[in-house]
Amino acid sequence: MAGKNLDGVKVAILVTDGFEQVELEKPRQALDAAGAETKIVSPSGTKVRAWDMTDWGSKFTVDLALDDARSDDFDALLLPGGVLNPDTLRMLPPAVAFVRAFFDAGKPVAAICHGPWMVIEAGAARGRRIASWPSLKTDLRNAGAEWVDQEVVVDGNLVTSRKPDDIPAFNRETIALFARRPVTTG
Repeated sequence: MAGKNLDGVKVAILVTDGFEQVELEKPRQALDAAGAETKIVSPSGTKVRAWDMTDWGSKFTVDLALDDARSDDFDALLLPGGVLNPDTLRMLPPAVAFVRAFFDAGKPVAAICHGPWMVIEAGAARGRRIASWPSLKTDLRNAGAEWVDQEVVVDGNLVTSRKPDDIPAFNRETIALFARRPVTTG
């Protein structure tokens, strides 16, 4: 893919128990296939458990504890949804600070489904166009964002989508956005 090479791009995937499994698996596979180095970052010990549409899903190995993670060590951030995942993370000051640091540095962020709750909590929603699961519409509007019902929206350094059905478009735009960013050295 011309212009889509992510060799050397380091991507943090911030999750805790209850993330929507397909919203981590499919974007991670696409990022890895494009050459990115992805790492699951979590406050939840050595394993995190996914939610798979209607019931608990697979367990995934945590690559880096949130307490040991530094946003400076990553080029981009992926925020999968699932209701439990971002609802838990947004109550954890270290998780919010981690996300805020990406926005403060102007690094690219991709959030899908309920993931934009973390964009709100990090104080980065105001003035943006954001797609999300429909139940976040009022939360996003109250945070000063324009909620849009589209499969994918790119607003500056943020790409968002509504739901698992949007993953192909989400992956395409996430890879394009992440490819435009400088690579962290070190």
